[in-house]
Amino acid sequence: MKRICVYCGSADGASPEYANAAQRVAAAFVEGGIELVYGGAKVGVMGAIADAVLAAGGTVIGVLPKGLFRAEVPHSGLTELIEVKSMHERKSKMAEISDGFIALPGGLGTIEELFEILTWAQLGLHRNPVGLLNVNGFYNKLLEYLDHAVTERFIRPQHKDMIIVETEIDTILSKFSSYHPPTTKKWFDLTEQ
Repeated sequence: MKRICVYCGSADGASPEYANAAQRVAAAFVEGGIELVYGGAKVGVMGAIADAVLAAGGTVIGVLPKGLFRAEVPHSGLTELIEVKSMHERKSKMAEISDGFIALPGGLGTIEELFEILTWAQLGLHRNPVGLLNVNGFYNKLLEYLDHAVTERFIRPQHKDMIIVETEIDTILSKFSSYHPPTTKKWFDLTEQ
């Protein structure tokens, strides 16, 4: 894997463990020669991971809609900042230049990005791995929801299983290296479970 896109919060969150996790991800990326692709901001968990990769001598590519977010001030020290016109273009560009995707703790935008990239995988629009770094059980309730959606037959088990859920970045990266996307039927074949 050359580049991995990380979705994460533009806020720091309530626990310092979120920024600590971002720093561990950054260290693993630099050690593995993996470039970071992310949302381009200098604030919150987003800023923490970018700062840590840069401080360790790694490559950081930010993708940010020009003029859209005043609160997400662009990070001025990035290896490359790609400015786009819209959120849709931001997500498309991040997906286009990435070989895998990892979600760290974050808010609505992080969840939206995670589910969109999973939907694209389900539809066969990409075949790259998707990971969820479950820091301090942050995503436990979301995982319960996904189990419930499988039970209620709105999500196929193999689509839920596309998400590599771990508490350590090294385990996610190890699983990424041996990832094989599921062979699935089209989304409308849910009745044949």
